[in-house]
Amino acid sequence: MTETLRVPRIVPMLNPIAKRLLAAGAPLGPNGLVTVAGRTSGEPRTTPLAILEIGDRRWIWSPWGDVHWVRNLRAAGAATITVRRRSEEVTATELDRAQRIEFFRDVLGLAARDIPFGRSFIRVVDGTDLDDPIAAAEGRPVFELHPR
Repeated sequence: MTETLRVPRIVPMLNPIAKRLLAAGAPLGPNGLVTVAGRTSGEPRTTPLAILEIGDRRWIWSPWGDVHWVRNLRAAGAATITVRRRSEEVTATELDRAQRIEFFRDVLGLAARDIPFGRSFIRVVDGTDLDDPIAAAEGRPVFELHPR
């Protein structure tokens, strides 16, 4: 997977704000901080992401394709997630195409139905149509997170 989809202009502007709020422990829905070693420098790189948790399973996904945090996580295979000032070391398993389709159909698609305007929000903000999980899975990496 080498494609990067168009990241909306607002995202780079909002990320520093979200990062500060999340680092301070502010509850911002399913969002948390994901810190991964840089694939070239080895330096820790932190980005705010939605961490979808259902039961005892957790996932993160990239609506904009093969961005830097995806490439870093793919190379490192592990990360630190921080939610409300609580940090945890995790390993990450990237889902294959069939698993991504299942994720968008059976996990994210169902979870979004339980959130008011969830499916619309994901369609507008992330540019992902959950009514078409096959198209949603194309070019959008998904990782399942496991406790280390």
